Amino acid sequence: MRKLYWYITAYIKKHGLVVISSVVGAMIIFSFTIPNLVTKLEKNSYQYVGVVGEYTLTQLPPAITSQLSAGLTQITEDGSTEPALAERWTVENDGITYRFVIKSDIFWQDGKELTPEDVSYNLNNVETVVTPNDIVFRLPDPYAPFPTVVTAPLFRLGEEKYHMFFTRPTLIGIGKNKVVDYSTTGSATSPLTELIVDSQNQRTIYRFFPTEEAAITAFKHGKIDQIADLNNQYDVFDWDTVSVDEKLNTNHYLAVFFNIREPIFDKNVRQALSYALEKPADDVRAIGPISRDSWAYFSGGKRYDKDIDRATERLLDSIPPFPLEINLTTTALYEPDAEQIKQEWEAFGAHTYEQCRESDAVEDKAECEKVKITVNISITNFPDLSSFQVLLIGQEVGADPDQYPLWHSEEASNFTGYTAPRIDKLLEEGRQTFDIQERKEKYQEFQQFFIEDAPAIFLRYLKQYSIERK
Repeated sequence: MRKLYWYITAYIKKHGLVVISSVVGAMIIFSFTIPNLVTKLEKNSYQYVGVVGEYTLTQLPPAITSQLSAGLTQITEDGSTEPALAERWTVENDGITYRFVIKSDIFWQDGKELTPEDVSYNLNNVETVVTPNDIVFRLPDPYAPFPTVVTAPLFRLGEEKYHMFFTRPTLIGIGKNKVVDYSTTGSATSPLTELIVDSQNQRTIYRFFPTEEAAITAFKHGKIDQIADLNNQYDVFDWDTVSVDEKLNTNHYLAVFFNIREPIFDKNVRQALSYALEKPADDVRAIGPISRDSWAYFSGGKRYDKDIDRATERLLDSIPPFPLEINLTTTALYEPDAEQIKQEWEAFGAHTYEQCRESDAVEDKAECEKVKITVNISITNFPDLSSFQVLLIGQEVGADPDQYPLWHSEEASNFTGYTAPRIDKLLEEGRQTFDIQERKEKYQEFQQFFIEDAPAIFLRYLKQYSIERK
């Protein structure tokens, strides 16, 4: 027996480190491979989807969050709001208080029943009061679009075991699709490189890329099989092995925004420059800031179809105080549009100069030099909204027709500097009016006067493309 003890002791002294290292190594390897092997055997199909943009576990794009959970309300096709996790809601205290009754028998993905205490939206300047059956939001001012705010899906942060010895945060939602794994560039709060979501019979692996070009390269190399909502077309669109789906996003429009603070851009000049541009003649055309699919859309506003004679008339009625040397800023995506605008505006300026020279109404012909137009194009990845003259960019609108943040004169997000007391009043009344028909009338009146003022030239709705390997 003593001899056996000596043998074992001697063996451990000589090979103990190797044995212990092998056991620990095997445990680590199994902790990585066995869970993946089990889930692979459970799933019938896989999808590898590319996502463009920088996201974290707690800040995911709506296309993903909508699959993982739900909000108190949800948006219908026409942009109105209906209950989702809330059974119903009431508006009290002249629109300052919203009371949502939570549905019963709704459970988080970890089995915990949803209660009003679980509802967290972290809204600034909003007081939240919880009762056993409902949650109450008290706003500082009446706000009719508030039900659209709580369409954002609800989540809880939990904790999961990670590689057997560690723990890390995990995202818990409400619904059948759930996050089962993720990878980041560093810590758990760092940008995601991969997110794995399981449904009943399918696993979706989302892989994240900083640009569309990087995602297309990954698609070509076979690392992903789908990319949704591309803003541009690429050479893979011509492949016989690729299916392309094109859709028109009427909540995303392309427009030329004037910096109204610039003295040369008075109303006549803005209207003249708008009449000078060609716009689409089909359903791609956008004529205002509210989506044509919205319940508040007004189709009777001024369209500013290209009309050089009217454009010339507007410009000669108000010859600018300085020569029209326009700096047009845009991104690489819209560079072809910018080049077309430059060509049309400069041609219009040359035409107006000749008309000015021939006009008897203009006595001082030296003034005609001021209607010549020179356009300088600046391409940047991130346009500076605090320093520009004319900006050509895409603008996304929310489900509700409320335009207060972008166009009310007192809002910091009104980057054009547009000021109009009548518009301010209509925007204020629009978000404080709770009768849907009255709200519609307010926003349609807003569109009529706003489009007449022409603080921006609305060009077209933007197309998006989704590709999938056949």
